Amino acid sequence: MSEQLKLIVEQLNRDPFRRNFNLITFDSLEPMQLLQILNDVLAEIDAKQAIDIREEMPEQTAKRMFTLLGMLKYKPPGSQSSFRQGLVTGSKPAVHPVLHWLLQRVPELKKRAYLARFLVRLEVPVDFLQDDVIAETFHQYEELLEAFKSCHKECEQLKNSGFSTAEIRRDIGAMEEEREQLLKRVERLRKRVESVAKHQHMLELARQLRLEKEREESLAHQKPEQKNQLFQAEQRLQRSELQLKDLRQAAADAKPESLMKRLEEEIKFNSYMVADKLPKELESKRLTVQYLQKVAAEPAMGQAELTELEDKIRETNVQINLLIEKRMMRNDPIDDKLSLFRQQASIIARKKEAKAEELQEAREEMAALERELNAKNSQARDQDGAELIRGDEFKRYVAKMRSKNTTYKKKRQEIAELRAEYGVLQRTEEILKQRHEVGLQQLQSVEVQKGISGYSDTQEELERVSAIKSELDEMKGRTLDSMSEMVKKLNSMISEKKSALAPVIKELRPLRQQCQELTQEYDEKKAQYDTCAAGLESNRSKLEQDVKGLREEVAQEENRYHYINAMKQVSVMQIQRAADEMKAYKLREQQKVVRETHGANMKQVKMWKDLEQLMECKRQCFLRAQSQVSVGQVIQEAGEDRLVL
Repeated sequence: MSEQLKLIVEQLNRDPFRRNFNLITFDSLEPMQLLQILNDVLAEIDAKQAIDIREEMPEQTAKRMFTLLGMLKYKPPGSQSSFRQGLVTGSKPAVHPVLHWLLQRVPELKKRAYLARFLVRLEVPVDFLQDDVIAETFHQYEELLEAFKSCHKECEQLKNSGFSTAEIRRDIGAMEEEREQLLKRVERLRKRVESVAKHQHMLELARQLRLEKEREESLAHQKPEQKNQLFQAEQRLQRSELQLKDLRQAAADAKPESLMKRLEEEIKFNSYMVADKLPKELESKRLTVQYLQKVAAEPAMGQAELTELEDKIRETNVQINLLIEKRMMRNDPIDDKLSLFRQQASIIARKKEAKAEELQEAREEMAALERELNAKNSQARDQDGAELIRGDEFKRYVAKMRSKNTTYKKKRQEIAELRAEYGVLQRTEEILKQRHEVGLQQLQSVEVQKGISGYSDTQEELERVSAIKSELDEMKGRTLDSMSEMVKKLNSMISEKKSALAPVIKELRPLRQQCQELTQEYDEKKAQYDTCAAGLESNRSKLEQDVKGLREEVAQEENRYHYINAMKQVSVMQIQRAADEMKAYKLREQQKVVRETHGANMKQVKMWKDLEQLMECKRQCFLRAQSQVSVGQVIQEAGEDRLVL
């Protein structure tokens, strides 16, 4: 802490702060004064922070400082809440580490604050981007960000390139002098040429020669391009002919059922690619691009920040592992079943995606092989006019290649098994070597503890001497005299070593007994481990069989679901079609009845209209006659006499 305060005081006493603090005066500052010093340091990094903190609320001050420190990638030592509370109150444990971190990196943080003003992206909601004006403006904003990045990189490169304005001016002056010299030289050559007869004609010929050479160079450049285009056109023509031939063969040989089945498979595959696989890949690519853009937009990090991020990642991984262990220890049967089903579903989804990728790769490979086959056919026809094998010969060749492929796969499997066994043996050898080294180290430590250091080396020396003795015994037929002397020397050496090592061997005997007991205990523990491992292996095989059965059931149920769904759609279409036909049949019957009764109905309508006109005429006559009848007149109507008064 004293070193931290000393560094803070030294930096504050220098330019541009010049505070004239010492350790005592700085440590005795009030919280408000300490916050003002922190704000002055932040104002040196970002000019927008030059504010008197007495003129704003403490919460606003803490929020403003916290935002800027977050933009500068400062990581507080404790929790975020305690750090924020410390900024509000101006506590020394919260402010002193910030000052220490800032004063060590002032130039770097100035650059980071300057870049953050332009590179921190504005988060626009997706709903707002549906508007064309906002989307276009946001696109222009992103283009301006990219332009600023490129300009800033060029500026940094120019700053770091080492060129100065004086050097550039000298280069410009040198180029101006060269230009004047070239102009003078051209003028002298022009005067010299003007004295030659027909110099205009010669200049015209030279100009034409230069143009022709340029044209020749352009034609030479265009020639390989034209050849490449011609080759590509021929390749496209060959592919089109091959596709046309395949389509004709498929249309001539295939049955409607097989064609429908193949089309259904292609439709299913294409539907899966369009609905599931490609959107997921597109979304993952989009997320990757967004993440990379976010990373590119952030300012460059130093080694200290990278180390902090690595430590944070390591701590997060440790926490994740602890949570996984807690979850495994909880061992909830419902969660286990759900996790099993989720795992099965994820495995099936991954297998489906893998098979789709394999199918796509197989299609691409088949297309490449077809192109290669077409090229080979054309090459063979060009060379000797011979055709490749077709029909039954090709089938026999394919069958032969399949048998060879089967044999090859078996051999490859055997090689893989041998390699695996070799790896196991190699690993066993390494383990035994490690155990041997551990045993030697333990033995040496025991020898040191017992005060017989070097006994094992002496034992190895004895064994080596014994081996030498056996070798010499084999060779004693030829060098008996020398060997006899060497044997005497060796025997004397061995006797001396044995007499010297006799008490050590007595002390080593109980250690050997202890080693035997530990070996026996190890064998018992290993037997228990093998038994447990065998039980777990049997459980695992049983679970694998259950999983296999469940997967088969899932596949069957999925096939059954797709079949029922297809039959349902077919039934719905048939019902709709039958309803439409019934409706059309009724309409036709109604149309037929209308056509048959149209004449009679029209005649009847006409008769009714005539009758209506006749009745209206009679009514009018009756009314007219009624108005003209005199009082007291007798009217005979419908066989009756009526007196009108």
